[in-house]
Amino acid sequence: MSDPRKVVIIGSGPAGLTAALYTARANLHPLVIEGLEAGGQLMLTTAVENFPGFRDGIMGPDLMAAMREQAERFGAVMRRGNVTRVNLSASPFEIVTDDEVVHARSVIISTGASAKLLGIPSERALMGHGVSTCATCDGFFFRGKPIAVVGGGDSALEEATFLTRFASHVTVIHRRDTLRASKIMQDKAFENPKISFLWDTDVVEVLDPKDGAVSGVRLRNHKTDVTHDLRIEGLFVAIGHNPNTALFKGQLDMDEGGYLITRDGPKTNIPGVFACGDVQDHIYRQAITAAGSGCMAAIDAERYLEHHGH
Repeated sequence: MSDPRKVVIIGSGPAGLTAALYTARANLHPLVIEGLEAGGQLMLTTAVENFPGFRDGIMGPDLMAAMREQAERFGAVMRRGNVTRVNLSASPFEIVTDDEVVHARSVIISTGASAKLLGIPSERALMGHGVSTCATCDGFFFRGKPIAVVGGGDSALEEATFLTRFASHVTVIHRRDTLRASKIMQDKAFENPKISFLWDTDVVEVLDPKDGAVSGVRLRNHKTDVTHDLRIEGLFVAIGHNPNTALFKGQLDMDEGGYLITRDGPKTNIPGVFACGDVQDHIYRQAITAAGSGCMAAIDAERYLEHHGH
């Protein structure tokens, strides 16, 4: 067995990099295994205007690069790669990547959650250029503009209602003829004069990638097979998130949605294993709340190591 590291952090979004900064400053020499999508969901975001300290906003990738460099400045080690297996049954814990096996006295999990997408190429091409998965993050950019929200659950109607503060009109596009959302959310949306609904409808294309901005969506009613274009300037996809927790099934407690369950802050059911960010938070899902929970996980990991003489 290789000499165990004091801290291994799995994931490199705002939560993981904040945990890296705090554990590095505590002289714990953390190793950050960045994952397949280094930097997390902010790498898909253009301007971030709600992260404290940046009066004029900052590009998502630039914010993540700055956080990464700050953690490295204090001694955090970043490693490209993806964790393929973990064994958390006993300390030191075992983390297996594509290239190596690492052992750790404590583990901080910050693997995040991935927004479910529609799966059409134009959606990816225009992500951050009119396509978004976060109304709270990006709604401000659509002041006075017509936009659409895809989805039929509570989160979709929550986003649609929130976006009416900015948009001239919000069209909710749903593939069924009834909503899954709670009645109170439905009533609120139906009563809002700035929200209308398109039923039994799928988005088949986002217009227009060649222009580098959303100008509309091509829609198909799957009952009539009729296709038409809707002119909008923003598309918000709100069909749910998948927490990146498959690695930990059978080892860590999860809720019915697959999110890691934490207690007393970032503690999981296994002492020495902590979780932070969107992997355990399906309510707020903001960069700043993820960073805050990364700080909590780092402080608790430091206390755990000190208590166990490491």
